[in-house]
Amino acid sequence: QVQLVESGGGLVQAGGSLRLSCAPSGRTFSNYGMGWFRQAPGKEREFVAAINWSGGSTYYEDSAKGRFAISRDNAKNTVHLQMNSLKPEDTAVYYCAAAPLVANIFLLRRQGTYSYWGQGTQVTVSS
Repeated sequence: QVQLVESGGGLVQAGGSLRLSCAPSGRTFSNYGMGWFRQAPGKEREFVAAINWSGGSTYYEDSAKGRFAISRDNAKNTVHLQMNSLKPEDTAVYYCAAAPLVANIFLLRRQGTYSYWGQGTQVTVSS
């Protein structure tokens, strides 16, 4: 069973940065596609960013393009989401998700593609 543990959330002022980390436990995740999703209060969970198993392909939700960067270190079994130029509308609970044996970056946009989810980490951006 894969367990995903997110960290790095917190309170930051608008324009600031945060780096989220996700550390899957239980097995190596080098052949997993990985994604980040978020859910703001009163809203549905939405896609933020994804990276394929090799790290060679990434995909971002439009509002994240140019501000967020997803990366992975398979040797350290960790995936990161670097978030810069944060805005109050980025406030949400951020979830890490893992999709075993999925390499297609376009499939990684869909929540139904993922088999494993973390508990989430709160990101709050103050104006």
